[in-house]
Amino acid sequence: MRAIVLLSGGMDSLVTTAIAYNLGYELAALHINYGQRTEKRELKSFQNICRHYNIERKLEIGFEHLSIIGGSSLTDEEIPVTTAKFDFTDIPTSYVAFRNANILSAAVSWAETIRANKIFIGAVEEDSSGYPDCRKEFYSAFNEVIKIGTKPETSIEIHTPLISMQKCEIVIKGMDLEAPFEHSWSCYKNDEVACGICDSCARRLRAFEQAGIRDPIKYKVRPSYLNF
Repeated sequence: MRAIVLLSGGMDSLVTTAIAYNLGYELAALHINYGQRTEKRELKSFQNICRHYNIERKLEIGFEHLSIIGGSSLTDEEIPVTTAKFDFTDIPTSYVAFRNANILSAAVSWAETIRANKIFIGAVEEDSSGYPDCRKEFYSAFNEVIKIGTKPETSIEIHTPLISMQKCEIVIKGMDLEAPFEHSWSCYKNDEVACGICDSCARRLRAFEQAGIRDPIKYKVRPSYLNF
């Protein structure tokens, strides 16, 4: 059993990697650099997590076209990063247009080449900040595209083990699997000390609070989000 894990270095991709590892898959890790604000810090997390799980087959790809296309606060310094708004129903400024489809396309190409039959991605539908490419139907549709667009003998399936979970459940799952949360990075703004106020930091901090566990990474400020 060989699987590719899409490993950004964030909390969700870490726990997804832990799940795939504990299922006994021979893992290959794919990391995408696309000009995001915290690109260097995410790459460091990717490397540390790979070392932790002894993942020797690694692939780093540059998707500079996503930053050239722009339109996201993650890739355009002139667009402010969204702060914590848990009742926000619109798509946040951190959405990178059709990013996951770009990443999955590369993952499928690599999977078909190295004969992996699973692609693990840490997409979360219910608590995913409203990203349209984190929905179940998106991955169901992409699995159909894989069937149509690969060789007849190819069998590759995208697996989303966190898709129906809330963030606090992901923290608990990660703790059960002894995932090294200290190696993960979620902040959208900073690459030294997490800001604690961007949407991603806030959701992560609230998840750890709800799970009754202290987040091991350092924050510039560490607000309580339990009542949000």
